[in-house]
Formats: sequence, C-alpha cells, structure tokens
Amino acid sequence: MTLLVPLYVHPAEDPGAWHRLITGAAGTYGVVLNPADGPGERPDPAFAAAAAALRTAGARLLGYVDTFYGARGQVEVVHEMCRYQEWYAVDGCFLDRVAPTREELPGARRLVRSLRRLGAAPVVLNPGVHPVAGYVRLADLTVTFEGHWSTYVSSFTRPSWTARHDPERFCHLVYGVPEALVPLAVRTARERGAAVSGPVTGELPNPWKQLTPALTGMER
Repeated sequence: MTLLVPLYVHPAEDPGAWHRLITGAAGTYGVVLNPADGPGERPDPAFAAAAAALRTAGARLLGYVDTFYGARGQVEVVHEMCRYQEWYAVDGCFLDRVAPTREELPGARRLVRSLRRLGAAPVVLNPGVHPVAGYVRLADLTVTFEGHWSTYVSSFTRPSWTARHDPERFCHLVYGVPEALVPLAVRTARERGAAVSGPVTGELPNPWKQLTPALTGMER
C-alpha cells in the first residue's frame, strides 16, 4: 500500500496534522507541498521547516504546480518548479489540472522533458480522469481518478489499455470517504489497478485541507 498525500493546510494552522504526517512519512509514495496554490512569491519558513522534517523522516516531496489544462506557459511552470527546488528542496512535481486530450499531449511532453532536465523525479500528472494513454508513458505516476467516494463507488470505469501498465503507474485520489472506510478505499484502488491512492475524509471546496487520521496509522 502506497499513499500520495496532498495536505493543503498551513503548518502553523494545523501543526498536529503535519506532525502526524511526518511521523507516518515512511508509508507514503510522496507528500505534495502547496504553500500558496504553488510555491508563492517568497519562501515560507513554516513550510521549509515541515519540508526538512519530512525529508529527514524519509518522505519524497513533490511541488504542486497548476498547469490549468495546458493554458499556463511552460516557462511559468518550470519557474515555479525551480522555486520549489531552491526553497524546499523538493524531489519531484505534482502537475495539477493536466489536460487529458491527444491535442495537448505534445505540449505536455515538452513540459515533462523540461522538468526532468531540472532533475524533477518523480513527475506526477493529475488529469483526474483517464487521459489518452500517451500521458501515462510520460509520467512516473498518473492520477486517473479524482472525485467523491460516492462517484468512485457507483460509476468508476477504466479503459482496457490500463491493464497493459503496471499498477504502480496509477493513482486514485478520493475524497469524502467515511473514516471507517479509508482502508476499504485503499483496497478498492488496488483492485481497480491503482497501487497508489490518497483517500481523505474531507469534502469540497478543499478536501485536502485536513489529514485523515486513519492514513497515518496504516502500514505499507
């Protein structure tokens, strides 16, 4: 079992959640840092301290960058990744709102190549749905579902081509999961071909603002 943990709350606002995350860091695929819908305009000392503690605990750090479905320029995205590397010593990147279409694939390919030249690893793409297969070949990990638990239970489907790829290449991010069912959500993701998952109990508008207590108690 491998967890991808986006925790989008400031360490000063909920230090207990960050402490629990640091304590359970060994059980994660990676932790997504998101100080200000991106790295922000200047380093945040609280995030820098949390990042250092997570690294010491063995976590991989991923910098959150919004690609806005390909509308943001490559230079802007790469610049934000450079900030993450300089300020928080992140390992890789979590590219959010990635366009899933064939038309946007060449641009995504160029962007990923630029990020890899910076040393970003792993590269996680989050279209939130199943994209065309080429995206999976670009990324180390692709989020092919992001949505509510009720939707995940009732109407999840996956294309046949996903069976040709290792489950470690796929992640499902599910919110609104009843806390007692978090272990079930992890098992369900694995049964559906995603070895990495991130079930949380939070709800919209920001389900990733709190750490689900059950996650830090899980073992690999």
